[in-house]
Order: sequence, then C-alpha cells, then structure tokens
Amino acid sequence: MTTNILILCTHNSARSVLAEGMFNHWAQELGVDARAYSAGSAPSGRINPMAIEVLQNAGIDTSSYRSKSWDEFTQAGAPTMRVVITVCDSAAQETCPYWPGSPVKIHWGYPDPSNVGTNADEKREAFESTRQAIGERMRKLAQVPFDTLDDTQLRATLEAI
Repeated sequence: MTTNILILCTHNSARSVLAEGMFNHWAQELGVDARAYSAGSAPSGRINPMAIEVLQNAGIDTSSYRSKSWDEFTQAGAPTMRVVITVCDSAAQETCPYWPGSPVKIHWGYPDPSNVGTNADEKREAFESTRQAIGERMRKLAQVPFDTLDDTQLRATLEAI
C-alpha cells in the first residue's frame, strides 16, 4: 500500500514544491512505494519559476506541478496521508484542517529562498541550496520503513531525521 505524505507551506510556491519533487525523485530512485504531495494554506496560484528551474536542472519532471490548497486533501476521495510535514514556520503555526486517517505531523522548517538575494544569480543559488538541503532530508525520509513503524515510532524516526 502506497505511503502518502503531504508537505505544506503557506503559498505552495517554493519549499513545499521542492520537497514534493525531491521526495518523489528519491522514492522512485530507491523503489519505495510512497508518494509526496504539496499544498498550501493560502496558495499563491503559481509556483515560483526558480523552484521549477532548480527541480528541472536536477532532472525532475515538473510538468504536472501546480499551486494548490490543502483543502484538496481533506475531501472525499483524496489520498489518505500517513505523514504531514510543514516546511515553513508560518504554516506550522496555522490551525490545520482535520486530516482523514490522523497522520503523524512534523515541522521541518526552511528559510524562504524567495527572500534571498537581489539578483537572479543570488536567488538561483538560494533556491539550489534549499533544494539540496530539502533533497537530503527527503532522501532520508524515503528510506524510512513506513510499513513497520507505528505512529509513535514513526514520529521518533522523523524527529531524528
């Protein structure tokens, strides 16, 4: 059974998208039956072009990516999440909706690369650094034996990553 992971940031335009792309990349590379989705509490309606660029430069297909609301994942027929991860501090402070299945929730905060640099090269470097940092954590997450852990064990494992 596929393990579903929801990654949240407020606007679903940068960090959550980078995490979704990197997790799905690692899950595929490692042959793991898991899938990440991303969403936001107040989606911007567009993904930051720098996020798309650094993911594509890493060989990740972003053609189906879009900025979306976390409400999509509370509806009937939505995938049941095992884990919900917030990657920005403001999303971590918000009251999340009820998630069917009562997933394990954790916060792994990252600075917003959109706020770094004054020119395109500096911004690109910030996005690439963030992609690499998130990517390393997503690689470790993809190696978690989800099927063998209860929620308490899973929380402890996620906190150690």
